[in-house]
Amino acid sequence: MSRQRVDSQGSIGPNDEVMPYSDDETDDELDDETSESEAEVAPEAPQPPMETRPPVVGWKVKANDRAYHQLPEFKKKIFLCIKKSRYSGNAIKTYKYNALTFLPLNLYEQFKRVANIYFLVLLILQSIPEITTLPWYTTLIPLVIVLGITAIKDLVDDLARHRMDKEVNGRKCEVLLDGRFQDSKWRNIQVGDVVRLKKNDFIPADILLLSSSNPNSLCYVETAELDGETNLKFKMGLRVTDERLQEEQELAEFNALIECEEPNNRLDKFTGTMQWAGERYPLELDNMLLRGCKVRNTDVCHGLVIFAGADTKIMRNGGKTRFKRTKIDELMNYMVYTIFVLLILVAAGLAIGHTYWYQDIGSRAWYLYDGKHQDAGYRGFLSFWGYIIVLNTMVPISLYVSVEVIRLGQSKFINWDLQMYYHEKDTPAKARTTTLNEQLGQIQYIFSDKTGTLTQNIMQFKKCTIAGRSYGDPTTSEGVSLDKIKPVDWSWNRLADKKFDFVDHLLVANIKSKKDKDALEFFKLLSLCHTVMVESNDGELVYQAASPDEGALVTAARNFGFVFLSRTQDTITISEMGREATYEMLALLDFNSDRKRMSIVLKFPDGRIRLYCKGADTVIYERLSPNTRHKDATQRALDMFANETLRTLCLCYKDISASEYESWSRKHKDAQLTMVDRDAALDRVYEEIETNLMLIGATAIEDKLQDGVPETIAKLAKADIRIWVLTGDKKETAENIGYSCSLLTDDMQVHYGEDVNEKLRIRQADRRNSAPQTIRARKKKPAEPFFPGSGKNALIITGGWLNEILFEKKKKRRRLKLRRLGRRPPPTNPQDEQPMNDLEKELRQIDFVDMACECEAVICCRVTPKQKANVVSLVKKYKKAVTLSIGDGANDVNMIKTADIGVGISGQEGMQAVMSSDFAFAQFRYLQRLLLVHGRWSYIRMCKFLRYFFFKNFAFTLVHFWYSFFNGYSAQTVYEDWFITLYNLAYSSLPVLLVGLLDQDVNDRLSLKFPKLYLPGQQETMFNYKNFFISLFHGIFVSLIIFFIPYGAFLQTMGQDGEAPSDLQSFAVVTASSLIFTVNLQISLDTSYWTFVNCFAVLGSIAIYFGIMFDIHSAGIHVIFPSIFTFTGAAPNALRQPYLWLTIILTVGMSLLPVICIQFLYKTIWPSVGDKVQKNRKKYEEDLKRSEEEEARRKRPAFQRDRPSRRSAYAFSHTPGYANLISTGRSIRRRPQARGGPQDGTREHSRRDAQAM
Repeated sequence: MSRQRVDSQGSIGPNDEVMPYSDDETDDELDDETSESEAEVAPEAPQPPMETRPPVVGWKVKANDRAYHQLPEFKKKIFLCIKKSRYSGNAIKTYKYNALTFLPLNLYEQFKRVANIYFLVLLILQSIPEITTLPWYTTLIPLVIVLGITAIKDLVDDLARHRMDKEVNGRKCEVLLDGRFQDSKWRNIQVGDVVRLKKNDFIPADILLLSSSNPNSLCYVETAELDGETNLKFKMGLRVTDERLQEEQELAEFNALIECEEPNNRLDKFTGTMQWAGERYPLELDNMLLRGCKVRNTDVCHGLVIFAGADTKIMRNGGKTRFKRTKIDELMNYMVYTIFVLLILVAAGLAIGHTYWYQDIGSRAWYLYDGKHQDAGYRGFLSFWGYIIVLNTMVPISLYVSVEVIRLGQSKFINWDLQMYYHEKDTPAKARTTTLNEQLGQIQYIFSDKTGTLTQNIMQFKKCTIAGRSYGDPTTSEGVSLDKIKPVDWSWNRLADKKFDFVDHLLVANIKSKKDKDALEFFKLLSLCHTVMVESNDGELVYQAASPDEGALVTAARNFGFVFLSRTQDTITISEMGREATYEMLALLDFNSDRKRMSIVLKFPDGRIRLYCKGADTVIYERLSPNTRHKDATQRALDMFANETLRTLCLCYKDISASEYESWSRKHKDAQLTMVDRDAALDRVYEEIETNLMLIGATAIEDKLQDGVPETIAKLAKADIRIWVLTGDKKETAENIGYSCSLLTDDMQVHYGEDVNEKLRIRQADRRNSAPQTIRARKKKPAEPFFPGSGKNALIITGGWLNEILFEKKKKRRRLKLRRLGRRPPPTNPQDEQPMNDLEKELRQIDFVDMACECEAVICCRVTPKQKANVVSLVKKYKKAVTLSIGDGANDVNMIKTADIGVGISGQEGMQAVMSSDFAFAQFRYLQRLLLVHGRWSYIRMCKFLRYFFFKNFAFTLVHFWYSFFNGYSAQTVYEDWFITLYNLAYSSLPVLLVGLLDQDVNDRLSLKFPKLYLPGQQETMFNYKNFFISLFHGIFVSLIIFFIPYGAFLQTMGQDGEAPSDLQSFAVVTASSLIFTVNLQISLDTSYWTFVNCFAVLGSIAIYFGIMFDIHSAGIHVIFPSIFTFTGAAPNALRQPYLWLTIILTVGMSLLPVICIQFLYKTIWPSVGDKVQKNRKKYEEDLKRSEEEEARRKRPAFQRDRPSRRSAYAFSHTPGYANLISTGRSIRRRPQARGGPQDGTREHSRRDAQAM
């Protein structure tokens, strides 16, 4: 029996086997609690009378009556006096725009960016003649291009969402309309509709099962979309609807009223009643088919839509869709704000300079008189706005669009990566968003689901021990060990499953010879002691098991000659080595989480009565007979299997006399009829007969991990990425997988919920006993570690303990109590387990996060979808860490949406997680490539791009600042207008874009070989405010060089032809040419990975500059547009002077020389990890090639761990099976020919009460 855990207060701790949906309780659950809570309150002064509220209208559904749901009582107010039905339609909407709203809504979203508003204001300023210093088109053209490109990208993304919504909403389903079933699209289904579903159909809404083609309206469903599990679950219609709602006419006349709970996110619960023909019938979750599931092994079923669209449980579990932004995005916005401040300060300073200059010089110089009677202050005010316009390129208008282009390209590289393509399922990797790529290079915490994400959810019979001898290693039929694996040939068994793999030929030989009686008994037990259902599909036997473990065991018995063929309510028929035999089933003692075993009592054809039992070794060994043999040998085998992380199960039997069985049978029937605590009574009766068992052996099942999971986890751990597993599975199963995938290791100290709760309680008590000054002092310094010492720690905690620890228990109950009793002051002397106030609750959460983050591994099991999201939120909130969630089912959607990055595993488990994810691929192992290669490259590229982009704009813009000292601070520009317009669009954009798209410091193989290369992204060392100010000062230095060297060269100079080309236009040509050479050669110095495209971009940008410049300085274009192109002949005149070319070369050399020296010193004296790897790249690549060849030759040994006390039992993970269906015969017997009356339906009982019937 499972032990009860007692916390520090002596109260029994939460049940580790139960998923705690305390936060998601529905109000009807609290009705019973209210009276209890009122009884707990001590009598005090009379409370003021509470205002009575009108009764709340519950969720009511009328079958075949759409008009009923439009009644005024079911309307809700949405805006002012506008009301709509509270019943959602079944259409799902994930898109943002339609044809009418796209333009206004997209422009509104784009102008929420401060930079775009800034440039719109600039455009307005440039249209004012008195202050404009640049033509309006210098801002309009870049702004239109930026807005247009972003709008096109948003349109493409939204069209993809439209297509996906259209595909889902356009699925066909048969709906009963006008008395007959008609094809209808999912979007048109409404609450109260009767629908018909067929085999392999997806369920379009949350539906009450009415009838099916199976006996007793059984319906098998696959819940992979909900929980990632591929084993089938069964649902059952009410008996009254099964008997009376089979034909179309009967369904059309169905007019029942359903009253049930409000829509909620609880996947484990549904309560309601059905009123029909004057009778009331109870409804429960077993009667419901949930949206997202798939109908299996059921030809036809009929159902009534209860919840549609956004009200369905799968959609309620989806959580809110959050707008995700990268850390670099946030930092970039702050830097743009910083530039705004600098721009205003510089413009204000220059405006003040102009005011004083005009007072002292400008107003007295007759040749500067402009005919305007304006005082110095007003001129200074106009000069301020003029400099805002001139220096506007400090805020780069093309920055955002360039970032979007780079992100789009990086997303395409992820989509095109063949090493993340899964051939078996024809599934490529998919970047579903284009805005989060560089965040992949900064991940600190990964939150992973287990089933279907780390594991394949496929169980395989690997080894066994029979009568003290172990089998499963590669051997010959004589027992000689083999080096090479040679699979067993099953051709001797025509009923064998050809997909079953086994490599021990000795066990097969023993079975075929029929000499080993223990081996025959072993597999006979496996073929008889189970709750598997069987059906024939084209002559092939198909097993439907309550868990994949049980299916694997029955399949193993099938291949070894003991084939389960069929069963009735009280018999089981098997084929024993080709001979068919039928056994009478006297009792079936089903599994539950406390018993951790199941038994079956059989009457053999020769009259013997025998009990077969299988279960966890911890419970089986307590019940073995003193005379049993091979206990020690089996124990050693169990230890060996556990070391290999296989899931073990002990098999035993007991012969029972007829008199003993008769006596026990009477007690069993009495327990079945008990009305009070029937489960406990049955367990006591089961205990009486499950004693003095004789051990036969044990099985070992492998819960197959996905390929490469341990290696991926190990590699990510070397990159200092913490991995937490959040699963709804049971604790022992999750712990076993933790060891299998190397997340847990033997040198770790594992802490469980009780230990964690006690440590946090002690910390909380210390804080309460401390003075307020001490608490404030503690906040300023780091908290003391919970685990002092250098040892490794791991944390395994269940959902129940998580709620206990975080004070998340029974929120609704607390709200209800407040509503009924009114607010009371907080207790002055609270119990340790209750928070005094919200601050104390927050401190408790911080303590838990600190403790968990001290651990190398964290596993949270039996957690609800909401708890998964809450754990992610806590780490984001209190650690300010970048998080990634990865999962495969609908129960992972909330977690995926909450994390900074959401990854969906696409494959057999469904597409719900993928549809909510940011990135998707088919195998967990691709995560290391996504992060360590694509993520790291994206981060490095984006950081280089931003550093360079800010530098080149500072270098370009601040030349105007230096020029202002020589033009009376008059906001005059150095460059010509068209150069200002085209600088960021054509002359300097392509090389930096290609660096942002293609650059890489080391190749992908070395990125995976050296995970430490990932650390700079986590530490944010490549782009921060320090880098920003370095780029600023670099830009200031280069602008200084670019202005003053040509300025000095133009002073008192004479050309070869005797002319002095020291005019402004020639000066503008020289400074512009120097700038173009400098910024394009600077990006060349920053490029780590050279390709032909990079080389072409750098040279091409310079060529484009000269080509356009000579064109717009030509006489021909001046003749056509004399007022726009005014630099006629400036470039040819200036650039034919050799000394001006020398000036350009000197300027470029002086600008680049310091950078070259600094880069040389850094790579020589203070090299980074990347520099070291780059330096020895060839050597590392050769080593990598050799190691790959050796690994291909070497056989990989099985994973081992040395912890014999651990048990990894299948029974820990198993769930109650089909025992009730079998023992009552509801899945087997024929449908009654006569239709029952309404009174028959009153015999309907829940599945738990079935045995008593």
